[in-house]
Amino acid sequence: MQVFKFGGASVNSVSAIKNMAGIVSQYLDKPLVVVVSAMGKTTNLLEKVIPGIPASEEERQRLVNESRDYHLDIAKQLFGNENNKTVAQLNNLFNELDRTTKEAPTSYNFDYDQTVSFGEIISTTLISGYLNSIGINNIWVDVRDIIRTNENYREGIVDFETTRRQAQEVINSKFKIDSLHSISEKKSSQPSAENSKLIITQGFIAGTAKGTTTTLGREGSDYSASILSYCLDAESMTIWKDVPGFLNADPKYFNNTIKINKIPFNEAIELAYYGASVIHPKTVKPIQNKGIQLNIKSFIDPHAEGSVIGPFENIEPLTPLYIFKNNQILISIQPRDFSFIAEDNLHTIFAVMAELNIRVNMMQNSALSFSLCIDYNKILLEQIQQKLESNYRLCYNTGLQLITIRYYNQGIIDSIVDGRNILLQQRSRTTAQLLVETNRISDK
Repeated sequence: MQVFKFGGASVNSVSAIKNMAGIVSQYLDKPLVVVVSAMGKTTNLLEKVIPGIPASEEERQRLVNESRDYHLDIAKQLFGNENNKTVAQLNNLFNELDRTTKEAPTSYNFDYDQTVSFGEIISTTLISGYLNSIGINNIWVDVRDIIRTNENYREGIVDFETTRRQAQEVINSKFKIDSLHSISEKKSSQPSAENSKLIITQGFIAGTAKGTTTTLGREGSDYSASILSYCLDAESMTIWKDVPGFLNADPKYFNNTIKINKIPFNEAIELAYYGASVIHPKTVKPIQNKGIQLNIKSFIDPHAEGSVIGPFENIEPLTPLYIFKNNQILISIQPRDFSFIAEDNLHTIFAVMAELNIRVNMMQNSALSFSLCIDYNKILLEQIQQKLESNYRLCYNTGLQLITIRYYNQGIIDSIVDGRNILLQQRSRTTAQLLVETNRISDK
Protein backbone atom coordinates (compact mmCIF):
# COMPACT_ATOMS: atom_id res chain seq x y z
CA MET A 1 0.00 0.00 0.00
CA GLN A 2 1.10 3.54 -0.78
CA VAL A 3 -0.12 6.88 0.58
CA PHE A 4 -0.11 10.05 -1.54
CA LYS A 5 -0.77 13.61 -0.45
CA PHE A 6 -1.85 16.38 -2.83
CA GLY A 7 -1.92 19.94 -1.50
CA GLY A 8 -4.12 22.86 -2.44
CA ALA A 9 -1.87 24.06 -5.28
CA SER A 10 -2.06 20.66 -6.99
CA VAL A 11 -5.88 20.72 -7.23
CA ASN A 12 -6.65 24.45 -7.59
CA SER A 13 -8.02 24.40 -11.15
CA VAL A 14 -9.52 22.19 -13.82
CA SER A 15 -6.13 21.56 -15.41
CA ALA A 16 -4.55 20.84 -12.02
CA ILE A 17 -7.21 18.26 -11.14
CA LYS A 18 -6.82 16.59 -14.53
CA ASN A 19 -3.06 16.49 -13.98
CA MET A 20 -3.57 14.92 -10.55
CA ALA A 21 -5.84 12.30 -12.13
CA GLY A 22 -3.12 11.47 -14.65
CA ILE A 23 -0.59 10.95 -11.86
CA VAL A 24 -2.88 8.78 -9.76
CA SER A 25 -3.79 6.61 -12.76
CA GLN A 26 -0.14 5.52 -13.03
CA TYR A 27 -0.05 3.99 -9.55
CA LEU A 28 -3.11 1.77 -9.38
CA ASP A 29 -1.23 -1.55 -9.52
CA LYS A 30 -1.47 -1.69 -5.71
CA PRO A 31 -3.74 -0.20 -3.03
CA LEU A 32 -3.43 3.59 -2.90
CA VAL A 33 -4.76 6.05 -0.32
CA VAL A 34 -4.80 9.64 -1.58
CA VAL A 35 -5.01 12.48 0.96
CA VAL A 36 -6.21 15.79 -0.51
CA SER A 37 -6.16 19.32 0.91
CA ALA A 38 -8.67 22.11 0.36
CA MET A 39 -8.45 23.57 -3.13
CA GLY A 40 -6.28 26.63 -3.72
CA LYS A 41 -6.68 29.32 -1.03
CA THR A 42 -9.99 27.99 0.27
CA THR A 43 -8.80 27.66 3.87
CA ASN A 44 -7.68 31.30 3.90
CA LEU A 45 -11.16 32.32 2.75
CA LEU A 46 -12.98 30.12 5.26
CA GLU A 47 -10.94 31.61 8.10
CA LYS A 48 -12.74 34.88 7.32
CA VAL A 49 -16.25 33.44 7.78
CA ILE A 50 -15.82 31.74 11.15
CA PRO A 51 -18.78 32.69 13.37
CA GLY A 52 -18.11 36.07 14.96
CA ILE A 53 -15.34 37.00 12.49
CA PRO A 54 -17.02 38.65 9.47
CA ALA A 55 -17.21 42.43 9.58
CA SER A 56 -20.81 42.22 8.35
CA GLU A 57 -23.46 39.77 7.20
CA GLU A 58 -23.00 41.07 3.67
CA GLU A 59 -19.26 40.33 3.75
CA ARG A 60 -19.85 36.85 5.17
CA GLN A 61 -22.35 36.03 2.45
CA ARG A 62 -20.10 37.44 -0.27
CA LEU A 63 -17.21 35.21 0.84
CA VAL A 64 -19.34 32.06 1.10
CA ASN A 65 -20.76 32.74 -2.37
CA GLU A 66 -17.25 33.37 -3.71
CA SER A 67 -16.13 29.94 -2.53
CA ARG A 68 -19.32 28.32 -3.84
CA ASP A 69 -18.88 29.92 -7.28
CA TYR A 70 -15.21 28.92 -7.44
CA HIS A 71 -15.89 25.24 -6.75
CA LEU A 72 -19.06 24.98 -8.84
CA ASP A 73 -17.37 26.65 -11.80
CA ILE A 74 -14.65 23.99 -11.69
CA ALA A 75 -17.30 21.29 -11.33
CA LYS A 76 -19.20 22.66 -14.33
CA GLN A 77 -16.06 22.53 -16.46
CA LEU A 78 -15.30 18.97 -15.32
CA PHE A 79 -18.83 17.54 -15.56
CA GLY A 80 -20.56 19.78 -18.10
CA ASN A 81 -24.04 21.20 -17.56
CA GLU A 82 -25.61 17.95 -16.42
CA ASN A 83 -27.12 17.91 -12.94
CA ASN A 84 -25.08 15.03 -11.64
CA LYS A 85 -24.74 13.57 -8.16
CA THR A 86 -21.46 15.34 -7.35
CA VAL A 87 -22.82 18.82 -8.14
CA ALA A 88 -25.84 18.10 -5.94
CA GLN A 89 -23.51 17.02 -3.11
CA LEU A 90 -21.47 20.20 -3.48
CA ASN A 91 -24.58 22.37 -3.28
CA ASN A 92 -25.66 20.55 -0.11
CA LEU A 93 -22.23 21.08 1.44
CA PHE A 94 -22.28 24.79 0.69
CA ASN A 95 -25.76 25.10 2.17
CA GLU A 96 -24.43 23.40 5.30
CA LEU A 97 -21.39 25.71 5.33
CA ASP A 98 -23.70 28.71 5.02
CA ARG A 99 -25.68 27.55 8.07
CA THR A 100 -22.50 26.89 10.05
CA THR A 101 -21.12 30.39 9.44
CA LYS A 102 -24.41 31.92 10.70
CA GLU A 103 -24.32 30.12 14.05
CA ALA A 104 -23.69 32.06 17.24
CA PRO A 105 -19.97 32.05 18.11
CA THR A 106 -18.86 29.80 20.97
CA SER A 107 -15.06 29.62 21.22
CA TYR A 108 -12.72 30.66 18.43
CA ASN A 109 -10.80 27.36 18.28
CA PHE A 110 -13.96 25.21 18.19
CA ASP A 111 -15.68 27.43 15.62
CA TYR A 112 -12.51 27.47 13.52
CA ASP A 113 -12.45 23.70 13.15
CA GLN A 114 -16.15 23.32 12.41
CA THR A 115 -15.91 25.96 9.66
CA VAL A 116 -12.59 25.52 7.86
CA SER A 117 -13.00 21.73 7.71
CA PHE A 118 -15.52 22.22 4.90
CA GLY A 119 -12.62 23.00 2.54
CA GLU A 120 -11.32 19.43 2.59
CA ILE A 121 -14.76 17.81 2.51
CA ILE A 122 -15.74 19.89 -0.52
CA SER A 123 -12.50 19.33 -2.45
CA THR A 124 -12.47 15.56 -1.96
CA THR A 125 -16.16 15.27 -2.86
CA LEU A 126 -15.50 17.08 -6.14
CA ILE A 127 -12.29 15.18 -6.96
CA SER A 128 -13.67 11.75 -6.06
CA GLY A 129 -16.72 12.37 -8.24
CA TYR A 130 -14.59 13.51 -11.16
CA LEU A 131 -12.24 10.51 -10.95
CA ASN A 132 -15.17 8.12 -10.93
CA SER A 133 -16.69 9.94 -13.92
CA ILE A 134 -13.59 9.29 -16.05
CA GLY A 135 -13.21 5.65 -15.03
CA ILE A 136 -10.66 6.03 -12.20
CA ASN A 137 -12.83 4.18 -9.76
CA ASN A 138 -12.39 5.20 -6.14
CA ILE A 139 -14.04 5.21 -2.76
CA TRP A 140 -14.58 8.46 -0.84
CA VAL A 141 -13.80 8.09 2.86
CA ASP A 142 -14.45 10.61 5.63
CA VAL A 143 -11.15 10.76 7.51
CA ARG A 144 -13.02 11.96 10.61
CA ASP A 145 -14.17 8.34 10.95
CA ILE A 146 -10.52 7.25 11.08
CA ILE A 147 -8.23 9.80 12.74
CA ARG A 148 -9.28 10.24 16.37
CA THR A 149 -8.06 13.20 18.42
CA ASN A 150 -8.86 14.79 21.75
CA GLU A 151 -10.87 18.02 21.93
CA ASN A 152 -7.82 20.26 21.56
CA TYR A 153 -9.37 22.27 18.74
CA ARG A 154 -7.07 23.76 16.06
CA GLU A 155 -4.28 21.39 17.16
CA GLY A 156 -5.86 18.04 17.88
CA ILE A 157 -3.66 15.48 19.62
CA VAL A 158 -3.94 12.12 17.91
CA ASP A 159 -4.95 8.95 19.74
CA PHE A 160 -2.75 6.65 17.67
CA GLU A 161 -4.05 3.39 19.08
CA THR A 162 -7.70 4.20 18.33
CA THR A 163 -6.71 5.69 14.97
CA ARG A 164 -4.69 2.61 14.00
CA ARG A 165 -7.62 0.31 14.81
CA GLN A 166 -10.13 2.48 12.96
CA ALA A 167 -7.82 2.93 9.98
CA GLN A 168 -7.37 -0.77 9.53
CA GLU A 169 -11.08 -1.49 10.00
CA VAL A 170 -12.25 1.17 7.56
CA ILE A 171 -9.54 0.76 4.92
CA ASN A 172 -9.64 -3.04 5.06
CA SER A 173 -13.39 -3.07 4.58
CA LYS A 174 -13.23 -0.63 1.66
CA PHE A 175 -10.37 -2.40 -0.09
CA LYS A 176 -11.63 -5.90 0.77
CA ILE A 177 -8.20 -6.55 2.27
CA ASP A 178 -7.58 -9.85 4.08
CA SER A 179 -4.18 -8.61 5.24
CA LEU A 180 -2.76 -5.12 4.86
CA HIS A 181 -0.71 -6.02 1.80
CA SER A 182 -3.01 -8.47 0.03
CA ILE A 183 -6.19 -7.57 -1.82
CA SER A 184 -8.76 -10.31 -2.23
CA GLU A 185 -9.42 -10.99 -5.89
CA LYS A 186 -12.92 -10.10 -6.95
CA LYS A 187 -14.18 -11.15 -10.35
CA SER A 188 -15.87 -8.36 -12.23
CA SER A 189 -16.28 -7.57 -15.88
CA GLN A 190 -16.56 -3.84 -15.09
CA PRO A 191 -14.47 -1.92 -12.54
CA SER A 192 -16.51 -0.40 -9.74
CA ALA A 193 -16.01 1.42 -6.47
CA GLU A 194 -16.50 -1.86 -4.63
CA ASN A 195 -13.34 -3.37 -6.11
CA SER A 196 -11.36 -0.15 -6.44
CA LYS A 197 -7.75 0.03 -5.31
CA LEU A 198 -8.05 3.78 -4.70
CA ILE A 199 -9.35 5.70 -1.69
CA ILE A 200 -9.81 9.48 -1.66
CA THR A 201 -9.82 11.12 1.76
CA GLN A 202 -9.08 14.40 3.47
CA GLY A 203 -6.04 15.96 5.04
CA PHE A 204 -5.91 18.39 7.95
CA ILE A 205 -9.15 17.30 9.66
CA ALA A 206 -10.01 14.64 12.21
CA GLY A 207 -12.77 13.70 14.64
CA THR A 208 -13.34 13.36 18.37
CA ALA A 209 -15.10 10.62 20.31
CA LYS A 210 -18.08 13.00 20.59
CA GLY A 211 -18.32 13.34 16.81
CA THR A 212 -17.09 16.92 16.57
CA THR A 213 -14.50 17.97 14.01
CA THR A 214 -10.94 18.91 14.89
CA THR A 215 -7.98 20.01 12.80
CA LEU A 216 -4.35 18.98 13.09
CA GLY A 217 -2.72 22.39 12.80
CA ARG A 218 -2.41 24.73 9.83
CA GLU A 219 -1.06 22.97 6.71
CA GLY A 220 -1.63 19.67 8.51
CA SER A 221 -2.47 17.50 5.49
CA ASP A 222 1.08 16.16 5.39
CA TYR A 223 0.61 15.01 8.97
CA SER A 224 -2.66 13.31 8.03
CA ALA A 225 -0.89 11.31 5.34
CA SER A 226 1.87 10.41 7.79
CA ILE A 227 -0.65 9.20 10.37
CA LEU A 228 -2.37 6.99 7.80
CA SER A 229 0.98 5.70 6.51
CA TYR A 230 1.95 4.70 10.05
CA CYS A 231 -1.39 3.11 10.89
CA LEU A 232 -1.60 1.16 7.61
CA ASP A 233 2.07 0.10 7.49
CA ALA A 234 2.44 1.76 4.12
CA GLU A 235 5.35 0.84 1.88
CA SER A 236 5.98 4.52 1.17
CA MET A 237 4.45 7.98 1.42
CA THR A 238 4.68 10.61 -1.32
CA ILE A 239 3.99 14.34 -1.09
CA TRP A 240 3.31 15.94 -4.47
CA LYS A 241 4.51 19.57 -4.61
CA ASP A 242 4.95 22.37 -7.14
CA VAL A 243 8.74 22.17 -6.65
CA PRO A 244 11.15 19.47 -7.88
CA GLY A 245 11.84 18.18 -4.36
CA PHE A 246 13.16 19.36 -1.01
CA LEU A 247 14.96 22.60 -1.85
CA ASN A 248 17.54 24.36 0.31
CA ALA A 249 15.46 27.56 0.14
CA ASP A 250 12.08 28.84 -0.97
CA PRO A 251 12.20 29.73 -4.69
CA LYS A 252 10.20 32.87 -3.85
CA TYR A 253 13.33 34.25 -2.19
CA PHE A 254 16.17 32.58 -4.11
CA ASN A 255 16.70 32.28 -7.84
CA ASN A 256 19.30 29.50 -7.62
CA THR A 257 18.01 26.89 -5.22
CA ILE A 258 19.64 23.50 -4.69
CA LYS A 259 17.61 20.28 -4.54
CA ILE A 260 18.47 18.09 -1.59
CA ASN A 261 18.43 14.49 -2.78
CA LYS A 262 18.59 12.65 0.55
CA ILE A 263 17.51 13.93 3.94
CA PRO A 264 17.92 11.90 7.15
CA PHE A 265 14.79 11.60 9.28
CA ASN A 266 16.29 13.66 12.13
CA GLU A 267 17.39 16.44 9.78
CA ALA A 268 13.92 16.60 8.25
CA ILE A 269 12.36 16.85 11.72
CA GLU A 270 14.65 19.78 12.55
CA LEU A 271 13.87 21.58 9.30
CA ALA A 272 10.13 21.05 9.65
CA TYR A 273 10.25 22.28 13.25
CA TYR A 274 11.88 25.52 12.11
CA GLY A 275 9.18 26.00 9.49
CA ALA A 276 10.35 24.43 6.23
CA SER A 277 7.23 24.82 4.10
CA VAL A 278 7.72 21.57 2.20
CA ILE A 279 6.49 19.45 5.15
CA HIS A 280 4.39 19.93 8.28
CA PRO A 281 6.40 19.82 11.55
CA LYS A 282 4.71 16.64 12.83
CA THR A 283 4.96 14.71 9.58
CA VAL A 284 8.24 12.87 9.95
CA LYS A 285 8.09 11.24 13.38
CA PRO A 286 5.30 8.67 12.72
CA ILE A 287 6.92 7.40 9.53
CA GLN A 288 10.38 7.42 11.13
CA ASN A 289 9.04 5.15 13.86
CA LYS A 290 8.27 2.52 11.20
CA GLY A 291 11.04 3.34 8.75
CA ILE A 292 8.60 4.38 6.01
CA GLN A 293 10.28 6.28 3.18
CA LEU A 294 8.90 9.73 2.40
CA ASN A 295 9.19 10.90 -1.20
CA ILE A 296 8.81 14.54 -2.23
CA LYS A 297 7.98 14.76 -5.93
CA SER A 298 6.83 17.36 -8.41
CA PHE A 299 3.29 17.21 -9.78
CA ILE A 300 4.57 19.46 -12.57
CA ASP A 301 7.22 16.91 -13.60
CA PRO A 302 6.00 13.67 -12.00
CA HIS A 303 8.64 11.47 -13.61
CA ALA A 304 11.55 13.47 -12.13
CA GLU A 305 13.51 11.87 -9.30
CA GLY A 306 12.52 14.24 -6.45
CA SER A 307 13.87 13.97 -2.90
CA VAL A 308 13.78 11.19 -0.33
CA ILE A 309 13.55 11.39 3.47
CA GLY A 310 14.71 8.19 5.08
CA PRO A 311 17.19 6.40 7.34
CA PHE A 312 20.28 8.10 5.90
CA GLU A 313 23.46 9.04 7.72
CA ASN A 314 23.95 12.46 6.16
CA ILE A 315 22.14 15.06 4.13
CA GLU A 316 23.13 15.01 0.45
CA PRO A 317 24.35 17.43 -0.74
CA LEU A 318 25.45 19.35 2.35
CA THR A 319 24.66 23.02 1.76
CA PRO A 320 23.24 25.97 3.73
CA LEU A 321 19.48 25.66 4.22
CA TYR A 322 17.24 28.72 4.52
CA ILE A 323 13.79 28.95 6.08
CA PHE A 324 11.69 32.13 6.12
CA LYS A 325 8.53 32.67 8.19
CA ASN A 326 6.66 35.90 7.48
CA ASN A 327 3.90 37.69 9.38
CA GLN A 328 5.59 37.16 12.73
CA ILE A 329 5.01 39.08 15.95
CA LEU A 330 7.45 39.59 18.84
CA ILE A 331 5.73 39.88 22.21
CA SER A 332 7.69 41.05 25.28
CA ILE A 333 6.10 40.27 28.64
CA GLN A 334 7.09 41.92 31.93
CA PRO A 335 5.61 41.34 35.42
CA ARG A 336 3.77 44.44 36.62
CA ASP A 337 5.32 44.12 40.10
CA PHE A 338 8.84 44.28 38.53
CA SER A 339 9.66 40.83 39.89
CA PHE A 340 12.11 38.57 38.12
CA ILE A 341 10.94 36.29 35.32
CA ALA A 342 11.07 33.01 37.19
CA GLU A 343 9.51 29.59 36.90
CA ASP A 344 6.10 30.70 38.21
CA ASN A 345 5.85 33.44 35.56
CA LEU A 346 6.94 31.10 32.78
CA HIS A 347 4.39 28.53 33.94
CA THR A 348 1.61 31.13 33.70
CA ILE A 349 2.71 32.35 30.26
CA PHE A 350 3.08 28.89 28.77
CA ALA A 351 -0.24 27.78 30.26
CA VAL A 352 -1.91 30.58 28.29
CA MET A 353 -0.06 29.60 25.12
CA ALA A 354 -1.13 25.97 25.60
CA GLU A 355 -4.74 26.94 26.31
CA LEU A 356 -4.90 28.97 23.09
CA ASN A 357 -3.00 26.34 21.06
CA ILE A 358 -0.29 28.82 20.11
CA ARG A 359 3.04 27.50 18.85
CA VAL A 360 6.07 29.52 19.97
CA ASN A 361 8.57 29.85 17.12
CA MET A 362 11.35 31.44 19.16
CA MET A 363 11.74 32.63 22.76
CA GLN A 364 14.23 34.34 25.04
CA ASN A 365 14.20 35.64 28.58
CA SER A 366 16.12 38.19 30.61
CA ALA A 367 15.87 38.95 34.32
CA LEU A 368 12.74 41.10 33.95
CA SER A 369 11.28 40.22 30.57
CA PHE A 370 10.25 37.21 28.53
CA SER A 371 10.06 37.55 24.74
CA LEU A 372 8.40 35.16 22.34
CA CYS A 373 7.90 35.07 18.59
CA ILE A 374 4.67 33.60 17.20
CA ASP A 375 2.65 33.67 13.99
CA TYR A 376 0.49 36.81 13.97
CA ASN A 377 -3.22 36.29 14.53
CA LYS A 378 -5.21 39.35 15.60
CA ILE A 379 -7.85 37.41 17.53
CA LEU A 380 -5.35 35.25 19.40
CA LEU A 381 -3.21 38.30 20.22
CA GLU A 382 -6.26 39.95 21.81
CA GLN A 383 -6.90 36.80 23.83
CA ILE A 384 -3.28 36.68 25.04
CA GLN A 385 -3.60 40.28 26.18
CA GLN A 386 -6.88 39.61 27.98
CA LYS A 387 -5.44 36.64 29.86
CA LEU A 388 -2.12 38.24 30.87
CA GLU A 389 -2.68 41.99 31.16
CA SER A 390 -3.82 41.97 34.79
CA ASN A 391 -0.42 40.72 35.99
CA TYR A 392 1.90 41.57 33.09
CA ARG A 393 2.73 44.46 30.80
CA LEU A 394 2.84 43.47 27.13
CA CYS A 395 4.41 45.24 24.20
CA TYR A 396 4.83 43.87 20.71
CA ASN A 397 6.19 44.40 17.22
CA THR A 398 4.32 43.14 14.15
CA GLY A 399 5.27 42.67 10.50
CA LEU A 400 8.43 40.71 11.26
CA GLN A 401 10.26 37.91 9.46
CA LEU A 402 11.87 34.93 11.18
CA ILE A 403 14.92 33.64 9.32
CA THR A 404 16.44 30.25 10.12
CA ILE A 405 19.75 29.20 8.53
CA ARG A 406 21.15 25.70 8.92
CA TYR A 407 24.90 25.33 8.30
CA TYR A 408 25.48 29.07 8.41
CA ASN A 409 28.49 31.36 8.56
CA GLN A 410 28.69 35.07 9.31
CA GLY A 411 28.95 36.04 5.67
CA ILE A 412 25.69 34.21 4.91
CA ILE A 413 23.95 35.93 7.84
CA ASP A 414 25.13 39.38 6.75
CA SER A 415 23.95 38.88 3.17
CA ILE A 416 20.52 37.61 4.24
CA VAL A 417 19.89 40.26 6.89
CA ASP A 418 21.01 42.97 4.44
CA GLY A 419 21.12 45.79 6.96
CA ARG A 420 17.72 45.16 8.52
CA ASN A 421 17.22 45.65 12.23
CA ILE A 422 17.57 42.38 14.21
CA LEU A 423 15.14 42.29 17.12
CA LEU A 424 16.04 38.84 18.42
CA GLN A 425 18.62 36.21 17.52
CA GLN A 426 19.87 32.82 18.67
CA ARG A 427 22.70 30.64 17.41
CA SER A 428 23.89 27.09 17.94
CA ARG A 429 26.72 25.20 16.22
CA THR A 430 24.60 24.45 13.17
CA THR A 431 21.61 26.81 13.28
CA ALA A 432 21.10 30.58 13.43
CA GLN A 433 17.70 32.17 13.95
CA LEU A 434 17.13 35.88 13.42
CA LEU A 435 13.94 37.86 13.86
CA VAL A 436 14.17 40.92 11.64
CA GLU A 437 12.05 43.78 10.39
CA THR A 438 10.51 42.97 7.03
CA ASN A 439 11.71 46.11 5.28
CA ARG A 440 15.35 47.02 4.95
CA ILE A 441 16.32 49.84 7.34
CA SER A 442 17.50 53.16 5.98
CA ASP A 443 21.22 53.86 5.79
CA LYS A 444 20.53 57.37 7.11
